[in-house]
Amino acid sequence: MASQNPNIVALKEQTEGQSTPSGTKASSVTIDVNVATIDVEDLYNKDKFDMSTMETDNIFQLLKTSENGLTSAEAQARIEKFGHNRLEQKVVNPLMQFLSFMWNPLSWVMEAAAIVAIVLSNGGGEPPDWPDFVGIVLLLLANATIGYIEERQAGNAVKALMASLAPQAKIKRDGQWTTLEASSLVPGDVISIKLGDIVPADARLIEGVNMSIDQAALTGESLPSTKHMGDEIFSGSTVKQGEGEAVVIGTGPNTFFGRAAKLVQDAGDDVGHLQIVLGRIGRFCIVSIAIFLTVEVIVMYAAFKYDYRRGINNVLVLLIGGIPIAMPTVLSVTLAIGARQLAEHKAIVTRMSAIEELAGVTILCSDKTGTLTLNELTIDIGNVKTYSEVSVDDIILYSAYASRIENQDAIDTCVVNSLSDPSLARAGIQELNFIPFNPTDKRTEMTYRRLSDNTVHRISKGMSSIILDLCSRGKTEAQIAQMHADVDEFAARGLRALAVAMEDVPEGQVDSPGNGFTLIGLLPLNDPPRHDSAQTIERAQALGVQVKMITGDQLAIAKETGRRLNMGDHMFNASVLRDGPPADDNVTSNTIDELVLEADGFAGVYPEHKYDIVARLQKLGHFTAMTGDGVNDAPALAKANVGIAVDDATDAARSAADIVLTEPGLSVIIEAILGSRQIFQRMRNYAAYTCSITIRVVLCFSIMVFAWRFDFPPFMILILAILNDGTILTISKDRVVPSQYPNHWDLKEIFTSAIAYGVYLTLSTLAFFAVIMHTSFFQNMGLDTFTDTNDFKLHSIIYLQVSTISQALIFVTRSQGFSYVERPSAILAIAFVFAQLVATFIAVYANWGFTQIEGCGWGWAAASWVWNIVWYFPMDFIKFALQRFFKPTMKSIQEKEHDLQLARTRSTRSYYSSHFDRYTNQPRNFSRKNSAGNPLTTDGRSLNISSNEMRRFSTIQAAQVSSVLANAAGPSQAN
Repeated sequence: MASQNPNIVALKEQTEGQSTPSGTKASSVTIDVNVATIDVEDLYNKDKFDMSTMETDNIFQLLKTSENGLTSAEAQARIEKFGHNRLEQKVVNPLMQFLSFMWNPLSWVMEAAAIVAIVLSNGGGEPPDWPDFVGIVLLLLANATIGYIEERQAGNAVKALMASLAPQAKIKRDGQWTTLEASSLVPGDVISIKLGDIVPADARLIEGVNMSIDQAALTGESLPSTKHMGDEIFSGSTVKQGEGEAVVIGTGPNTFFGRAAKLVQDAGDDVGHLQIVLGRIGRFCIVSIAIFLTVEVIVMYAAFKYDYRRGINNVLVLLIGGIPIAMPTVLSVTLAIGARQLAEHKAIVTRMSAIEELAGVTILCSDKTGTLTLNELTIDIGNVKTYSEVSVDDIILYSAYASRIENQDAIDTCVVNSLSDPSLARAGIQELNFIPFNPTDKRTEMTYRRLSDNTVHRISKGMSSIILDLCSRGKTEAQIAQMHADVDEFAARGLRALAVAMEDVPEGQVDSPGNGFTLIGLLPLNDPPRHDSAQTIERAQALGVQVKMITGDQLAIAKETGRRLNMGDHMFNASVLRDGPPADDNVTSNTIDELVLEADGFAGVYPEHKYDIVARLQKLGHFTAMTGDGVNDAPALAKANVGIAVDDATDAARSAADIVLTEPGLSVIIEAILGSRQIFQRMRNYAAYTCSITIRVVLCFSIMVFAWRFDFPPFMILILAILNDGTILTISKDRVVPSQYPNHWDLKEIFTSAIAYGVYLTLSTLAFFAVIMHTSFFQNMGLDTFTDTNDFKLHSIIYLQVSTISQALIFVTRSQGFSYVERPSAILAIAFVFAQLVATFIAVYANWGFTQIEGCGWGWAAASWVWNIVWYFPMDFIKFALQRFFKPTMKSIQEKEHDLQLARTRSTRSYYSSHFDRYTNQPRNFSRKNSAGNPLTTDGRSLNISSNEMRRFSTIQAAQVSSVLANAAGPSQAN
């Protein structure tokens, strides 16, 4: 057993039995520990130092600080020890990021081709193939450069966002108050907080006046929590009332948020959905090349007795032409440009491969408080209950009289803001006496003089039972029964009740007795839905995305919110995730998984519940998105295929999320879904195109070797790749129509299409070559006759024919109807025209002996173009036949996704390179947690995640929820 610091042992012994700051067994001890030398892990080990319950004097001793704060020198030393007060951000080495674009299976094949060109392409008295080697290297560098620039720009956009969100704090340094970035805070700093401030670090209050702090980001509960001197306050919570000073006890990873961040990191080496898809496409291309390459080598050397150098050139043709070298770059650029387009819709993408996964989302799990709702109390005016002749408007006005207009708590703010003009809360009256809310009386009271007639009146508002007991005039059994029934109705609907009573003061003096309070009304308080939430949910459902509410609030409140948003109220308490489906006639589910899929939402959930719900939905084969704003959402945000942090989300939520919204509400998510589906369509169109070209090249040139011993120059296949793949990058800005159902990668369809198009394009070239060599069709038109199958002019002709019709295929794969009817983007059309004009001029004029081509003249160029135009139009009918066979339906989509057996996890490490996931400050994936046991991946590998951290996170949150609920039931005005 390791030895312990004797000072630590002494402290533990002296403080045993010491209660929390609110207890009665407080005792002060002398702590002799040097914070400069103690290990950070020891300092935050609760078995040694529990700074959340330790006496304030002991904290000052432990952290070697005082109410005057730290000096600048001390703060700087502690920054070096504890680090900055922010979540860790992974710094990407620009050189490694650039090289990552050349480190993937497809690039490996091209790099192998370069080695073949420079090392193996010699013999027969010829030097190494320098033109092909230089061309391949330039192509690799060009692809890497384009991808690097695009993604670097996307990364800079995210960095700029994070910088703009950097909070500030008022800190006492060198005995003087100063405003600095919150990242400069260290343990031992003294901070000042007031109404509206976001608490910048975990701290203990050393001075506070009427402090009320909103911890909805931690607990999901709407009402703020009252704080007293000595209480712990958490980073990311918001001050709703009062002001105070506090000593910082935890920063960065050692805060409540930081511990939550640890829950969402270290998912190991998971390979994500997009990377699995790209891996399969890459393997399809490589296997196709390998098969034909093997056959070709056997035929060339065993059957035809080719000399070594001639055979190597044909090998290079298949290696260079068959590999879609630009695929990682095209997809990366498409995602990067898409990320910038989504940013225009106020959605910042921190993990670009999440765009592809968002396109396939079938279920959206949404937090309630602050996401679907406004996270602020509001009077539901349409349901106000009246018990006298006083109108609803006057009841609200009178309740505003009994509210503070400055330094308000949540209920006072709600009542006053319900007026058409908040200034009416004191208009036409003179305040004589105001009794604020206190936990004993559970009500407020205002005595005022009405200036219009100089009469004096009293208004009181507060907990319904207290106000009812206060009333002595006009109270009948019927009224009492009615009020109890109304309170029960509100409770069943998740509404909080605030009663209002009034009396006249005939003597006109502040201390004079009144004529008895009369109950005039009951105000229902709720956290209302955002104005756009119902429309957002409706649009999501129209796009094939089911929306589920997952909240830490009460079940009745969740159901009421669900009814108002037309998303259903078939909801359950989170306990069903442990106990199983309830015995209810309305529940048809037999298992927990079925219940999770059937339910409209869950209430009373903790982090592990949210995580479990998302994991179960993924296990059932659904792509799941999770929205949230608080630290309690972070684990589920990280687990989801797409985690979405809404506007004003906490750092922990942003850190775990893949998309950060910078505009309130969920409506921007619909734009993000539509945008992601457009981006997906572009990627899918390109994948079908590039796989087809692979089949077309390896099949066509292999058969031409077998049938005619035709040796196409490898340098020309490199030129074709540079022109066609280079200009095809413009597909990232193509005009496409988003689908009305979730997208998925149907690789069977893509590979079948590739084979169909590849064979057809091969036939077009073989037929063209056969007509040239074995008929007089073109010669009758005055064109050249060829007797040598490797005539240099014939090389130029075949180059042009292959180039034009191959790239024209992109217009077929990008369209759903006739390709000549659906207009592509201008930049894609211009790129095609440019590439093929260059190809035409090369074929017509180039006399490049080193690569065995000679200008064929405009006659043969025209013949190639006309031939290709004739062969182009039938490709649309091939597409229609494929569409008929693979016609997508919602049922078939789910079945095909299941057949693919793709891991339902977010992409955390790129199969091709790590550049897809560079731009995020998030700790990595929370892991795939198996709810029945230890965290496991889908292939059964165990992940190293601390169960103590999970229990600690849950325990702390449970304590916070209990505190809030206790305050709501006790000191709260509303009941």
